[in-house]
Amino acid sequence: MSDLPFKTASELQALLRRRAVSAIEVTRAFLDRIERVDGRVNSYITVMADAALRDARRLDRLRGPRGPLHGLPLAVKDLCATKSARTTAGSKILAGWIPDFDATCVARWRGAGAVILGKLNLHEFAFGVTTDNPHYGPTRNPWDLARVPGGSSGGSGAAVAASLCAGAIGTDTGGSIRIPAGACGVVGLKPTYGRVSRFGVVPLSWSLDHVGPLAKTVGDAALLLAAMAGPDERDPTASTRRVDNYRAATSRSPKGLTIGIPREYFFDLVDDEVRAAFDAAAATLKRIGLRVREVSIPSLIHTQPAEVAIMAAEAAAYHARALATRPADFGPDVRALLELGRLIPATSLVAAQRLRGQLASEFAATFERVDALIVPGLVAPPPRIGDATMEVNRVAIGVPLALGYTMMPFNLTGLPSIAIPCGRARNGLPLGMQIAGRAFDEATIICIAHAYEQATEWHRRPELPA
Repeated sequence: MSDLPFKTASELQALLRRRAVSAIEVTRAFLDRIERVDGRVNSYITVMADAALRDARRLDRLRGPRGPLHGLPLAVKDLCATKSARTTAGSKILAGWIPDFDATCVARWRGAGAVILGKLNLHEFAFGVTTDNPHYGPTRNPWDLARVPGGSSGGSGAAVAASLCAGAIGTDTGGSIRIPAGACGVVGLKPTYGRVSRFGVVPLSWSLDHVGPLAKTVGDAALLLAAMAGPDERDPTASTRRVDNYRAATSRSPKGLTIGIPREYFFDLVDDEVRAAFDAAAATLKRIGLRVREVSIPSLIHTQPAEVAIMAAEAAAYHARALATRPADFGPDVRALLELGRLIPATSLVAAQRLRGQLASEFAATFERVDALIVPGLVAPPPRIGDATMEVNRVAIGVPLALGYTMMPFNLTGLPSIAIPCGRARNGLPLGMQIAGRAFDEATIICIAHAYEQATEWHRRPELPA
């Protein structure tokens, strides 16, 4: 079945369950496609073909109970440790690291029956938004190979969009799951801070990092999140709260729920095409039975400086030894950001943390009146590889500022947010929106996102790259 890579994870799961296909058939179909296509996209740093085929054969011999991800060919951002397979973090510094353990998120996917195809490209040490990697080459957007796929999980977004895996792990510190999802026209789910263990994931910023899935559909994202979420004694920040049934949330009706639109901040820097697509999406949500109201969150305006101060300072602390002993082994953009992080004064960090608390209080008050928020995804279609600026309503804006602008509030507060496609730009590139919710209420945003997806066609895509 040559069309296997173009099926959703849920469709593949159904075929595997009724034994219409074998794990080895599915795995070979994806490995064949990677061999044919990834030379143009460059989404993988390491393809683990032998290990994947070995695991697929073992799964086909299994006679006992099957896990929820049985036989699904998935891939992992190369920030996550994988036993006996190199984990580079997209860097020269860790180029030779072969862990003797799996990150918890990887171990849980394996335990649920997943076949791991390989390790995906990323912005070096996850500190950037383009995946223009100086050590392993740039990942290219499958919709337009001259453009970035977003970052830092650009390999994850591109691989899912180009049908080079059935789903992928990403990480998100300032938008790094949702930016590639928006740029590549797929679904990216950043769960609540602590919902997924970060043990075995090379940190960028301890208090801002999140781990979550990228997938072709909302239902796929729900399936993949359920298999990685939950407490972990090896990660003290991992929550012990009960994990909801995320797949069941896709069967619920969102009719009667109230969604809020915060007009300040999120719409200050938005391309007209994005605004039009967002307005049409809001109208669709109204049509399928949700109530829409405007809300106000005044402290949003201070989000970016607070987020950047915390992220840069925590990253500089983590990389202090390497920065002192191997500075030339960092890419120039990442090294500059780490040097900046070393210069951030304690008073700025205190102010950033105070703003963080204020913003969390304002979001909590808002969620007393609404069940979820909807906001734009990327403020404009992604730029070309190598561009320092991108055009937003005929104004040139720095790429890091523009791509991360609408994402950071949900990292600073740790609230869950899902990015989904909601339109196409004139140049054919995907446009998207985000749905955000209360802490640990991923089920509600999954419910709303799935209902919107079923009411539209934006999740359907051509066989990429064209």
